[in-house]
Amino acid sequence: MGREVPQQQQQQQVALAVEQLLAVNPYNPDILPDLENYVNEQVSSQTYSLDANLCLLRLYQFEQDRMSTQIVARILVKALMAMPSPDFSLCLFLIPERVQMEEQFKTLIVLSHYLETGRFTQFWDEASKNRHIVEAVPGFEQGIQDYAVHVLSLTYQRVPRSVLAEAINIEGLALDKFLEHHVANSGWILEKGQGRGQLIVLPRNEFNHPELKKNTDDGIPLEHVARIFPILG
Repeated sequence: MGREVPQQQQQQQVALAVEQLLAVNPYNPDILPDLENYVNEQVSSQTYSLDANLCLLRLYQFEQDRMSTQIVARILVKALMAMPSPDFSLCLFLIPERVQMEEQFKTLIVLSHYLETGRFTQFWDEASKNRHIVEAVPGFEQGIQDYAVHVLSLTYQRVPRSVLAEAINIEGLALDKFLEHHVANSGWILEKGQGRGQLIVLPRNEFNHPELKKNTDDGIPLEHVARIFPILG
């Protein structure tokens, strides 16, 4: 426990230092190495800063000879883990097309498409063939599992155990432990039944229970608009 507090303080200090760099002059190419180091810090500490990563990708547009494709790949993997936020598309918009045509980036774009369309079986199959890309970022599997659960919670009132297993790529005892955790912490209820026929009752929300939906205008969240304008500029 004693080690965790200083480590958290160090992470906060690094984040604050980067925030100050972005506030002073986000278009200064001299900060490029600091932003690259911060990407690696995000990977190792399992933290995330979309704004810092977008700033780095913008700098790469002007300093293409200094671009690190390894760093760009890590940014995109972290963006995938942030779904359902549109971070992956925002980042991809700033990456030159010639770079997107490299094999690792074509793979990440395919993975993104599978996630956006809820094709989780195909996603996990493709990810398993490209472990060298996705496993370079700790927490990737859990981040995608969280997204899969999010999608299922918008779709199902009761989700079959087999559907959940395919979506999160977990089976057997590991799935039992996953269910136990969410029963205890997320309000899930297990209906009587055994094996793959078991049903999981998910918490009610305005998507899986439309009668709960409030009469509000649909629109793009303001924070997403605010991030798009600097990119377009």
